[in-house]
Amino acid sequence: MFRTALRNVLAHKARLLMTVLAVTLGVAFVSGTLVFTDTLKKSLSGQSAKSYEGVAVSVTSYGQGRNEQGEKEGEPGLSQQTLDRIRALPGVDSVSGRVSGFAGVGDENGRLIGSGWSNQGANYTPVKDGKDPHYVFTQGTGPARADEVALDKETADQGGYAVGDRVRVATNGPVKEYSLAGVFTTEDGAVQAGGSLVLFETKVAQELYLKPGYFTELSVAAKNGASADKLLADIKPLLDKNTKAQTGAALAAEQAKQIEKGLGNLSTMLLVFAGISLFVGIFLIYNTFTMLVTQRTKELALLRAVGAHRGQVMRSVLSEALVVGALSAAVGLAGGIGLAAAIRTVIGSLGAKLPGGALVIAPGTVIAALVIGVVVTTVAALLPAWRTGRIAPVAAMGSAHLPATSKSLLVRNILGSVISLGGIGLVLLGVSTGGNTGRMTMGGGAFFMLIGMIVLLPLLSKPVIGAVRPLLQKVFGVPGKLAAQNAVRNPRRTAVTAASLAIGLTLVTTLSVLGVTVGKVVDRMSTEKLKADYRVSMSADAGSLDESVAETLAKAPGIKAVSPQSAGYFLVDGDFRSASGVNPATIGQLLNIEVLSGSLDRLGKGEVAVAEKTARKQNLTVGTALKVKYDDGREASVKVGAVFKDMDGLLSPYVIDNRILTEHSEDMYIPEVYVNVDGGASKAAQQKVVDALGKNPAITVATQQDMRNEMGGMINTMLNIMYGLLGMALVISVLGVVNTLAMSVFERTQEIGMLRAIGLDRSRVKNMIRLEAVVISLFGAALGVVIGIFLAWAVGSTLANAMPGYALVLPWDRIGIFLLLAAVVGVLAAMWPARSAARLNMLTAIKTE
Repeated sequence: MFRTALRNVLAHKARLLMTVLAVTLGVAFVSGTLVFTDTLKKSLSGQSAKSYEGVAVSVTSYGQGRNEQGEKEGEPGLSQQTLDRIRALPGVDSVSGRVSGFAGVGDENGRLIGSGWSNQGANYTPVKDGKDPHYVFTQGTGPARADEVALDKETADQGGYAVGDRVRVATNGPVKEYSLAGVFTTEDGAVQAGGSLVLFETKVAQELYLKPGYFTELSVAAKNGASADKLLADIKPLLDKNTKAQTGAALAAEQAKQIEKGLGNLSTMLLVFAGISLFVGIFLIYNTFTMLVTQRTKELALLRAVGAHRGQVMRSVLSEALVVGALSAAVGLAGGIGLAAAIRTVIGSLGAKLPGGALVIAPGTVIAALVIGVVVTTVAALLPAWRTGRIAPVAAMGSAHLPATSKSLLVRNILGSVISLGGIGLVLLGVSTGGNTGRMTMGGGAFFMLIGMIVLLPLLSKPVIGAVRPLLQKVFGVPGKLAAQNAVRNPRRTAVTAASLAIGLTLVTTLSVLGVTVGKVVDRMSTEKLKADYRVSMSADAGSLDESVAETLAKAPGIKAVSPQSAGYFLVDGDFRSASGVNPATIGQLLNIEVLSGSLDRLGKGEVAVAEKTARKQNLTVGTALKVKYDDGREASVKVGAVFKDMDGLLSPYVIDNRILTEHSEDMYIPEVYVNVDGGASKAAQQKVVDALGKNPAITVATQQDMRNEMGGMINTMLNIMYGLLGMALVISVLGVVNTLAMSVFERTQEIGMLRAIGLDRSRVKNMIRLEAVVISLFGAALGVVIGIFLAWAVGSTLANAMPGYALVLPWDRIGIFLLLAAVVGVLAAMWPARSAARLNMLTAIKTE
């Protein structure tokens, strides 16, 4: 029987090729994900370990802590005195201190080099030999004076800088010029991530990023023979409670775990989409083996007649599935390795620098590929194999194509209805529950609803396709009528084919509706809540603006109104309250704040404005006195001067005069400054704002349209990534349509011959097959769109409370494109079956049994 199975595999290469391709794509997705993440994990862990070579003990300061009263205590960092005491310990060879923060360098056109968030500045700390072991200089030396800097080689090359050039360096304040003292290479993570690194003289870096005389990190090198654990024990008593010390080996291991955890999230996301592709592939495999079994009905019946029992026949079919699965797994594993290499190349071409090294092909990846390929194929072939064993030899020899019994379809319809209704009930329960719990319930309901709908598809296909049959007949004549009839001739097979498209379109539609709806909410927020001409912020969320930015803009000619939006806090009854610091005199000109009671003018008198939801929750009204404790520990009684409509994303629940927050905070965090100009927004006015800030490459001046595009671009990028990841599932769906049509042509060989004999020419035969493919594709796509809209509504209902103004938006243009693409998929999938049908010899076809 096994030899028979092998013979059948070789005899139906064309049919099985699509099955092999479907499984191969899914296995390649899985194995490629595993190879890529394993390779990246090993490379990044190795890079991390390399950066701690020679570090016996690493000491990190978390800055000043707070006591039970909320008051700051401890030092802002590791002092020079602490460094000297550690250096004096026995067994210590050297100690280097590090302080870092944001620093950006512009190219010759003034554009920021690097990716913003990974653009870093740090101090250059030579040790006993006059060199800093973290950097290898290819030109010049490290900065030795306050007006010197050094740049990483990649940044210097991109900016066209050479030793001795003047370099404009931007931090979160005004741009300053420095002389380039040297160019270096490094294993620093910021540079490897595609950013830049600027090295300053130590005192300059401390003034920029922390406080003179303090460091955020210390790296301790041990003398030969000294124990790192002994040094760690000696160093710990010298540190305060807001500081952490650990050996370099322990820190490298900790970072390796963090890298593994971060890549685990990426791997999980990719594997979810790989699972979707494999799930869709199950339908194609099921159809393929159903088709093969149907083609060999008489052969299998003959085997039964000569003594083969049901188990042997089933094992014969499952053996074919096993061979196909093993072959697919092997090819998929090879494809996955190639895919991992391609991903690394593509990411590198986009500017991100990934660590080098050979691809990691772990034993677990090989085993996973083989198990997935074999298990998926065998599971998908179980039902066709089981049906084969149940066909009586005489019945099978008497009919080549046995239809499903009405009893089996009745059981299927009842089962599908129960599962669907249960899933819909869970989705609605999730809507009423809301929050994360509701969304988890909703996810389970969506799964069962989709499964139930797939089970019900044979029942749904007849009335839905029957409804469009008159239109097809009217537009396309006889081919249209025959196409609609053929599409429902075998409801099971049509349902399985349409199911694969329905799954993909459900996910795509859900994501599209949610993405467009959220984009509209953000757009309305920009147009309705924001009156400012420009928003000034650090590029790529690189940190806080300097306090001097707002001051500089307020003094610049042509500027009408300026207000920072500082992010701070204070304590009320021991609980932290987030607060926005604004300019009371101008904030009303820059933001459209809907005041429900009181007046924003009272902010100028030291009072506070409270958002409506917070006021209701805390039982606050205009005139209520709050006993607050500020960041510096000082206390004050502050009255509520106004209650305003919540402005999530623009203002914190508490709004106060920025001068008060600044007075009580040592380091203000200012994410943005809002600006109005005389005469309204224009290119010239925008350039004036840029010029007023010294053409700082690290600062972005965004118009309202820029802000809309920024959020819209993020949403579109996310959707495009999702579309790309779901693309493989849709490719497998196309193969499923090809399989179904090929089966349909095979079953109707004699019928097609008769149609040709009575006058249906080749072109109309092709049209009939094409239209059948389009009908099946559109049926699956339409079902997916309907389910996707329902799920988007359900998920959106749980987001509405967190997003003021949320209202479901149906992107009819995108939905129309999805349906059009489904029709195109049908036409493309029909090319080979239609050509095969049209080329049939009518006399040979008529004689076919």
